[in-house]
Amino acid sequence: MKHPLPVRPAHICVLRLSALGDVCNLVPTIRVLQRLWPDARITWIIGKGEHSLLAGLSGVEFIVYDKASGWAGMREIWRQLGDTRFDVLLHMQQALRASVLSLGLKADLRIGYDKARAKDWQHWFTHRQLAPHAHAHVLESFLDFARLLGGEERVDAEPLRWDLAIPDSAYQEAARITGEAPYVVISPCANPRLRNFRNWSAEGYAAVIAHAWEEHGLRTVMTGGNSAQEQEMGARIRALCAEGAVIDAIGGTSLKGLLAMLDRARMVIAPDSGPVHMANALRTPTLGLFATTNPDRAAPYCWRRFVVDRYPDAVRRYLHKSPEAIPWGTRVRHPDAMSLIRADDVIAQFDALLDATPSASPRSEPDHET
Repeated sequence: MKHPLPVRPAHICVLRLSALGDVCNLVPTIRVLQRLWPDARITWIIGKGEHSLLAGLSGVEFIVYDKASGWAGMREIWRQLGDTRFDVLLHMQQALRASVLSLGLKADLRIGYDKARAKDWQHWFTHRQLAPHAHAHVLESFLDFARLLGGEERVDAEPLRWDLAIPDSAYQEAARITGEAPYVVISPCANPRLRNFRNWSAEGYAAVIAHAWEEHGLRTVMTGGNSAQEQEMGARIRALCAEGAVIDAIGGTSLKGLLAMLDRARMVIAPDSGPVHMANALRTPTLGLFATTNPDRAAPYCWRRFVVDRYPDAVRRYLHKSPEAIPWGTRVRHPDAMSLIRADDVIAQFDALLDATPSASPRSEPDHET
């Protein structure tokens, strides 16, 4: 027998700890829940870095878990929420760590992914699972939780909304770096993880920067974290660029400062990483570079038709299969896969995106096709 769904939930718990791009893709679901049940209290258990990005999100109470704190951090959250019972817990993290954390939370109903999408035995930790949704984008997978609770017609009638909080101090931080002239943002590196080959070449980025500067008079601001890999990539790109064409801000902003910088950008270019989804959430024109991950699942949602997509080519060349023959979400873990993207491909999409968003300062409306 299925556990009944709450008709009018008074307190909703959202459990999603990471990552930056994923939590951005989750925010429209939060906004839908708020519109369906405006009096409901929403508590979101979230990772430390992700909270620094979304802090101030209206109508949401955050409980922060720092994964570095391990068991002690989990016990502190259990203590903090010891007297709280949720009407429903939306288990949106497909990881064993999050499932263990969920065990110490009190909830009348626990909803998780269907078996095809669940990982690390997540279905063992939930009462009800989502209906199957083959080939779903990450953002759509999150909306499936709202669809189960509130009905597909009610949810799909709602426009996508993010309304991220960006303080004035963040815009001031960004302006000190960018100045007032229009600019493009390039975030050249994805999060460095084991066998996570999402980064394009310094030579490719330099060619795009030169095109933006010479043909459109747009300077490029490079952003990213402070890792050695990112600093090295920034130095390589900078050495290939003409004087005045690029501003190197890698490792030089807070997450809120980065949000403000993306918000004011004429365009954002990046591989599959947090910044493309942050820019998408701000409705900034976004050009994603995809070869090792499937853009149908993970592209910047509102700008999917402007993605440079070499994923099918990478699957055929490095996995020796057709894209239709592999499981949804399969990654191509080969260091040469991103080299399938050519500078001419990116420049062509760059010009197409500029032409499609002529008033995009701050922004015009993005493409909402599904």
